Amino acid sequence: MFGYYDPTIILLIPAIIFTMYAQMKVQRAYTTYLRVENKKGISGAQAARMILDANGLSSVPIEITVGKLSDHYDPRKNIMRLSPDVSSNASIASVAIAAHEAGHAIQDEKVYLPLKIRNGLAPIVSLVSNLAWPLLIIGLVLTGAGQYTTGNFIFNIGILFFVGVVLFHLVTLPVELNASNRALKQLVDLDILYIEEKAGAKKVLSAAALTYLAALATAIANLLRILAIRGRN
Repeated sequence: MFGYYDPTIILLIPAIIFTMYAQMKVQRAYTTYLRVENKKGISGAQAARMILDANGLSSVPIEITVGKLSDHYDPRKNIMRLSPDVSSNASIASVAIAAHEAGHAIQDEKVYLPLKIRNGLAPIVSLVSNLAWPLLIIGLVLTGAGQYTTGNFIFNIGILFFVGVVLFHLVTLPVELNASNRALKQLVDLDILYIEEKAGAKKVLSAAALTYLAALATAIANLLRILAIRGRN
């Protein structure tokens, strides 16, 4: 977008490296603990059901979705969806991931403020994130053509839209960390995992948290790059 020799690309390199590291950690932790069966032989779906029921969420259904690591809780439909591996597998990784999604359901039921803010931002960010880059490109093209006032105005709107993307990633991080903390507590309190198995579950969830931190770092790096380019025009 900004040219092959644009020096601002340097701002993205640390975030790219961090993202690659985070993805590697997730894959390693998931693959490792997917092969380690929990001592009670409880599957991910069973663990999720136990946690939901224990927290007064018996009405929340659990569905099977397609894909790998596609597990999520849908607050709009109040449904938890688990991937086949997580749902049927009685591994430490499976129950950890299922418990994390159950943690989101608990957040929703308890009206956890950061989750409500993220859910409120989600549809807006979905729109502005698709518009931000086109506006930035148009702004640069117009500026390059000598239409500085119009070009900078459109570019500034693109910046504001991208700030919304950064804010979304910023509020997502505490939401995910809180869900993981709730998950680990539930896994032990409900005797789904033995205390000595908690370390493995924590490794899986901590690795997953790195991906959200990497997403935030990438968004911030992109914003800094955009601001650097704005300062040159």
